[in-house]
Amino acid sequence: MKRSLFVESLLVVSSLLLAGDALAADTRSKPAERKSVSLTIYNENLGLVREVRATTLATGVQNLWFEGVTALIDPTSVHIRSVDSPDAITVLEQNFEYDLISPDRLMEKYLGQEVELVMTRGEREETVKARLIGTQGGTVYELADGKIAVNPPGRVILPALPSGLISKPSLVWLVDSKKAKQTLEASYLTAGMGWKADYVAVLAADDSKLDLSGWVTINNHSGSGFENASLKLVAGDVNRVRPEMDRMVTLGAVEMKAGRAANQFQEESFFEYHLYTLERPATVKDNQTKQIALLSAEDVKAKKSFVVEPQNNWWFSRMDGMEKQKVGVKIAVDNTKANGMGMPLPKGTVRVYKKDSKGALQFVGEDSIDHTPEDETVRVKMGEAFDVVAERVQTNFEVLSSGHLYRSSYKVTLRNHKSEAITVSVVELLSGEWKITQSSHPHDKEASHRVRFDVPVAAKGSTDLTYTAEIRY
Repeated sequence: MKRSLFVESLLVVSSLLLAGDALAADTRSKPAERKSVSLTIYNENLGLVREVRATTLATGVQNLWFEGVTALIDPTSVHIRSVDSPDAITVLEQNFEYDLISPDRLMEKYLGQEVELVMTRGEREETVKARLIGTQGGTVYELADGKIAVNPPGRVILPALPSGLISKPSLVWLVDSKKAKQTLEASYLTAGMGWKADYVAVLAADDSKLDLSGWVTINNHSGSGFENASLKLVAGDVNRVRPEMDRMVTLGAVEMKAGRAANQFQEESFFEYHLYTLERPATVKDNQTKQIALLSAEDVKAKKSFVVEPQNNWWFSRMDGMEKQKVGVKIAVDNTKANGMGMPLPKGTVRVYKKDSKGALQFVGEDSIDHTPEDETVRVKMGEAFDVVAERVQTNFEVLSSGHLYRSSYKVTLRNHKSEAITVSVVELLSGEWKITQSSHPHDKEASHRVRFDVPVAAKGSTDLTYTAEIRY
């Protein structure tokens, strides 16, 4: 009877494992053998590493040590192949070795064994033999005369490096190679990498235009560095099966200005995301925060607006007293080619500066933006207006139609202490079935439960917005 291919494979692997003593000597592939490396970094704690190395193997079955992988590698995502001879190598087993050499691990390995203690007595050193009997919270030794030494001064000398400890995280494959020299490609996912966008905007004196610089902030805490890597960034919300641990490190607010030639990334649509490819190699070191210029735009038209944010009014009850409200200040920019932009903007933080009367840049606000496609509007909340005041008061309340219909009137007083006229948008939330029966200013129904009144206010002046709404619950 002809045996299945699966059974044949099991028999081959079993015979190879049983013949472990006959394996060829271990082969070690070091980072210095890299012919190329490419990184694809995602927004949140995820990177894809692809390495190509020229490796000299022995023929037959052997352990291939692939040194220099990241410490936060996902071993289940690893893929290896021979670029030039795909049929010349077979992977039989894979291990991820990360038991790294450290003082604590060395001492743990020698627990219960004899070591040497070198202690200084006056001007001379004395070496004594002792048995390490404890490592919890310090070190405990049993001396030759039976006495116990706890954290003795001096240094410890170990006879040899214990087996199993390695200096760098490594992938170890049990492979069967039919060819000595091969070009191998290994790819894997890793945590500890991420990127975000940071934007620096400088407002013009009249707030009608701004210069915008975009910067990519890359964080690498994966446990490995990569020299002269091909770098790609994916902007978008990629679904992950397992929860992520946020190990991102971010820079504080920094003032940066890129030149007009700073656009170094080639942008393209990729699946339902956007891909940004750096058009030159980049070195990404371990435990490094790196910033690369993403974009630069000058004389971008901007629009400043004043907004009184919506309040949760209790339309079915009486409200007493005057309520003061903050007036928010926002800057809006159209992300269009006609406006000197038109590049899909990855999510990030926008920090805005403006020159004072002495010509020095001052920080005036920051806000986070989400991924913004071309031809959409970017809105940045700057803060609260100092010289614009809003006060609200309920001027009338009635219960109509057996308690299910309510009529409520409000007055919103807007006072402008600035030397120029402004328009303040007052946004209100209304629930249930509603209609506005009277208003001093026109309103725009932005949604089923949201209306906006645009109220002009003269310089050094005051304007009252009044309206009445009927609501049925």
